[in-house]
Amino acid sequence: MSSEVETRGAGVSTSLDTNGWTEGEKVNEKIPNRSSAPLRVLSVASEAFPLIKTGGLADVVGALPGALAPHGVAVTTLVPGYPAVLHAIGKARTLRKTELLGAPARLLKAEAGGLDLIVLDAPAYFVRDGGPYGDATGVEWPDNWRRFAALGRAAADIAQGAIQSFRPALVHAHDWQAAMALAYLRYDEDVGVPGIITVHNIAFQGKFGTETFAQLGLPPHAYAVDGVEYYGGVGFLKAGLQAASAITTVSPSYAEEIRTAAYGMGLEGLIAARGDVVHGIVNGIDTAIWDPATDPYIPAKYALRALGGRRRNRAAVEQAFGLDPGAGPIHCVISRLTWQKGMDVLATMIDELVLGGGRLAVLGSGDAALEQAFRAAAQRHPGRVGVRIGYDEPASHLLQAGADTILIPSRFEPCGLTQLYGLRYGCVPVVARTGGLADTVIDANEAAVAAGVATGFQFRDVTPPALRGALTRVARAFADPAGWAAIQRQGMKADFSWGRSGARYAALYRALLA
Repeated sequence: MSSEVETRGAGVSTSLDTNGWTEGEKVNEKIPNRSSAPLRVLSVASEAFPLIKTGGLADVVGALPGALAPHGVAVTTLVPGYPAVLHAIGKARTLRKTELLGAPARLLKAEAGGLDLIVLDAPAYFVRDGGPYGDATGVEWPDNWRRFAALGRAAADIAQGAIQSFRPALVHAHDWQAAMALAYLRYDEDVGVPGIITVHNIAFQGKFGTETFAQLGLPPHAYAVDGVEYYGGVGFLKAGLQAASAITTVSPSYAEEIRTAAYGMGLEGLIAARGDVVHGIVNGIDTAIWDPATDPYIPAKYALRALGGRRRNRAAVEQAFGLDPGAGPIHCVISRLTWQKGMDVLATMIDELVLGGGRLAVLGSGDAALEQAFRAAAQRHPGRVGVRIGYDEPASHLLQAGADTILIPSRFEPCGLTQLYGLRYGCVPVVARTGGLADTVIDANEAAVAAGVATGFQFRDVTPPALRGALTRVARAFADPAGWAAIQRQGMKADFSWGRSGARYAALYRALLA
């Protein structure tokens, strides 16, 4: 790579170790021959399971490489070097030392959690107490614009040959935190590297003040309506959407919804204008990790034709969440406790849910007022409502394996993964009819039940009356054990593995390179 590219916005590279990949793996500047070599893709994201996770984004980023491998696609994932990531990779080989937007950084080659990784080790940006995006109290880091611009700059440098032994044919960026990778590629020299951006949730856009533009290392003409300018500031997601060769969302319904003012969050015009490159591909789940027949986190294993183990898991849920044993359904929530997720509506319905014979187990965190509302409900209804504030991976598996329903009253939901886990585990989803929830859950209306295809319950409006109606239908169905088991088993039959979704991504990659 020329010194011009090395220094543009990033600083001068001080060393380059080309031994990160073996000599036989090296690629030249041409796209690899698909008949003799895998298609190399650089996936860029702010989190990836099992290294670092705050939500479904990490699950998708962690699962996609395995889903693409059978289709001749080799994915290397670029992630920030948070403390948890550095701990997970241990000793790693340095591929490059550089400077990114004023801070020293290294690119490290590693393998961890089944992922082929490049880790951006930039202590000034990523080695901090707290979470990936904010401090221990949840306040966002004020320099998030610089932190994730640095991630994008590193990705663009890699795509243009910063690592001689690895030059990807394509860059796949996830959400606003990785979006600047595509903007940097767009405004750097034309190297013909296509870029895809996946919108996991368009509500999170990475919008920053106009004063940040001068420090991004972009040319002046990039600050324009068709560039990175966004309502008088700088929009990272907007910049990535403008620069992308293709845009994907995580469900077909969400791909249509974000073209409208109700769901587009100010970007609907751009999405509509670029509609010919927008694709909706439903997320999959890792069926090796999420498998009730082998799950190490649950007391009793079970399978489609032998659901008896769920009774033991149900008792474990009661114990873990302080619920009294009972015959009524156990509803669970595994969610951020926010307005988007409809948790304000659910909080107002808890007294009615308990009065109707139900119990509720909540696992999640979010808005302080909503956290307190759920705690207060647990105090009003001891033995009927149990609440754990925070996220716990084993507890989430236990709830899916032992609760009767999972409640997801989201106002909008690009795809959602918890309903897919629920289907896989026979924990019947009760969902708002939006986005990926509508695409993946078949409502137990009279016709669907008669045809034997129902997998859950949908309701249209995220309001107390609509949720009340759904819970009434659930109670009626739960009173028929045989009918309820039929709904559970139908959901467990559904294939939401990454097989079909991986094939669609691989086909899209190759179409862009044709």
